[in-house]
Amino acid sequence: MGATKLVKEKISSIFWTSCATHTIKLMLECIGALPRFKKFLDQAKKLTIFIYAHHKILAMMRSYTNKREIIRPGVTRFASAFLTLQSLSEKKEQLRHMFSSNEWEECKFSGKPKGIVSYKMVTSVQFWSSVTQCLKVFSPLVKFLRMVDADWKPSMGFVYGEIKVAKEEIIKSLGGNEKHYKPIIDIMNTKMKGWLDSTLHLTFYLLNPYYHYNDAQLQFDPDVMDAVLDFFDTLFLGDLEMQRKVVTIDLPKYKKKDDRFGSDLAKHCKVNDAEFDPASWWALFGGTTPRLTKIAMRILSLTSSSSGCERNWSTYEGVHTMKRNRLETRKLNNLRKDRNIEVLLSNHSLSNQEWIVDCDDCDVDEVDPKTVDEALATDVSQAPRESPKTREFFDEDFESESEEQVLEQDEYESDGVQIMEIASNVMYFCPELLR
Repeated sequence: MGATKLVKEKISSIFWTSCATHTIKLMLECIGALPRFKKFLDQAKKLTIFIYAHHKILAMMRSYTNKREIIRPGVTRFASAFLTLQSLSEKKEQLRHMFSSNEWEECKFSGKPKGIVSYKMVTSVQFWSSVTQCLKVFSPLVKFLRMVDADWKPSMGFVYGEIKVAKEEIIKSLGGNEKHYKPIIDIMNTKMKGWLDSTLHLTFYLLNPYYHYNDAQLQFDPDVMDAVLDFFDTLFLGDLEMQRKVVTIDLPKYKKKDDRFGSDLAKHCKVNDAEFDPASWWALFGGTTPRLTKIAMRILSLTSSSSGCERNWSTYEGVHTMKRNRLETRKLNNLRKDRNIEVLLSNHSLSNQEWIVDCDDCDVDEVDPKTVDEALATDVSQAPRESPKTREFFDEDFESESEEQVLEQDEYESDGVQIMEIASNVMYFCPELLR
């Protein structure tokens, strides 16, 4: 931030924006820390910790889920939480069958306090309703996170618009109840203020035909138009003639859908899919507004996150070394090109330790029996804590208490989603756009 201030003092026409991926992850972390969601997440953690703490129960779970894990390691703590909740939801019926089976009844842990708590949790309608509600609230932001964090499409022109869509979907998922959605929307507004709602983002919002052609009132939004005027004032600092041509001649043609902008093909941009590229749209239909088209094509081709660079560095670090440095650029790019990569997944279990182990989980009788009848009312003081020992899914040295270790020779299957490790987030500095 200090460097940004110094650079802007030297170059007044430069723009700065934060990494969208980093900002959205901050939103998700704060929303997940709200009491209503934290309480439920602690319940789900108790269930997974109980299962992974005992070899026999773990082997039973894997047999009912066709050797698939119920925990998915994510690149952050929240990513692990969301992916694990998603996995639990997908395997709801298998877990219910497991806890209703004769095999479970014959297991010595079925009568233990933690076993009874876990049984009540899995067979509870309220528990699974909470899983569904959490996923409905988190999914709109996670969907947006996947878009800005991906490498296959420039996302800067979609940042502000997709945040608005996410807000609307969250409000809808909570039935329009202001008491429930207001804390979430307040967090989103606080985290994006000054970061993802700058003049840059609002200008992208207007110049993206996907939003302009879907919302007839967008061009009359005073906040958007003020941002657009500020944007061109900064971009063409002191050049009033260029500002006049762009704002009073080119921009009105786009807003009124005149000339090529009014053709049926130009209006056929109401689907935001992998094939839609707003910069290409401007190249095709912006011939009558050359000055505005040049600006739109450049700014709508920008990325909104630094994650792509981080992934490139991590990949190239592994394949392009001092002893192996003769690979061509095309070959290097082919090594990492894959649109089906799940950007939230990680290839290690460091970020999901709190879902696997509990530092106090060495005694299976530690749960107070009084909590059994209140299985779904988790106390914050009983929330699982991270263990100082890192535990892998298939830790050969791990031994559960008071039971014989079950040796499993089979290899276990993943959920079929490709993974890629993401390095820590950094703030994204947008270079000078047009100068």
